[in-house]
Amino acid sequence: MITGDASYIKKINRSLIIKEIVKEGMISRADLSKAVALTRATISVQVADLLEEELLVETHLEHNAVGRKPIMLSLNAGAGYALGIDLDYGQISFAISDLLGRPISTNTVKLETTDYSEILALLIQHITDYKEKYINSRYGIVGIVIAVHGLVSNEEMIHYVPRLGWNDVHLKEDLEKALGYEIHLENNSNLSAFAERVYVHHDTDNLLSTTFHSGIGLGMIINNKFFRGHNGYAGEIGHMIVVPGGRPCNCGNKGCWEKYASESNIMTCLSEKKGLYPITYKQIQEWVNEEDEEVAEIMDQFIYYLSIGLNNMINIYNPDVIVVDSELLRIYPDSINKIKQNLNSQISHYRELSISTLGRNSSILGACALAIQNFLDVPVLNLPNEIDNHE
Repeated sequence: MITGDASYIKKINRSLIIKEIVKEGMISRADLSKAVALTRATISVQVADLLEEELLVETHLEHNAVGRKPIMLSLNAGAGYALGIDLDYGQISFAISDLLGRPISTNTVKLETTDYSEILALLIQHITDYKEKYINSRYGIVGIVIAVHGLVSNEEMIHYVPRLGWNDVHLKEDLEKALGYEIHLENNSNLSAFAERVYVHHDTDNLLSTTFHSGIGLGMIINNKFFRGHNGYAGEIGHMIVVPGGRPCNCGNKGCWEKYASESNIMTCLSEKKGLYPITYKQIQEWVNEEDEEVAEIMDQFIYYLSIGLNNMINIYNPDVIVVDSELLRIYPDSINKIKQNLNSQISHYRELSISTLGRNSSILGACALAIQNFLDVPVLNLPNEIDNHE
């Protein structure tokens, strides 16, 4: 039983109620009372407040039996909207979702520059446009979260973005000063992990999500919280050395994991073998379907090095769920079982290893989901998995 200041207890109870309603989708007052172990009187008062605030809606279900029709409670998904932004090299992606995390609109703007001031001005313009567009909903834009492909400190300062060439820039501060409202920044891999947990893997508190694209990123959810490390820079797993004295990396070391297991590295290897540039996923799919031996050899080598890194991660973190995000793995037949065959250490333990179904959308979906969680002020968020994977 929770004891303490009355306003604090009321806040905790409100959080429990909203969390359960979002989780169930639709629930009666009686079932809600049982699920959160609160009295019907408490439920009644809290629900009345939430209905008045237009955060909840009531639905009268059809009921054929004798007695009153059940009244079901659900979140008013259209009461407000979350704005997720993926700031990447060459493009900025924007996504608007409702309060249940369902995408309403998406837009991608091509970038012809890496200049900080130009990109800042572009972000200010688009965020202002989105705020104005959704101003007529009950709560408008409830939160804005930006996924950054680089090092973000615990204070949400951008320490380093390799491909943009940014060092120690105060994007959050500059945006908030220009716009007058709160902005949140987070590493893109962390947001990918958050999306996997919130949309797909509801039954775990501990999840690792590894993305294999231009480099390799690791997002970690430990006890339902981001694991960021001392400064916020944890997760640079692509620079774990897997081949001592191996290929030189831009980070200054040799033999980094991403020089052997990133998709960009595999694409380069295939281009050199085939004398074809650029190579598309569609072309690789055709070679795989034709059972091309050169492609199979390179893909098997990719899985071999990928498995080395995963083995290290599993032994370090002992995760419940590991999600790998790679379009090449989605293309290659039976890839997940081939990875598992390489993870044969007696001391490696995990419950589930799977390929992401969210794909490259994961970081921007995670940005929307984090904005929703902050707005609803719930400790754990479980959103319906109604997301299509658009690569």
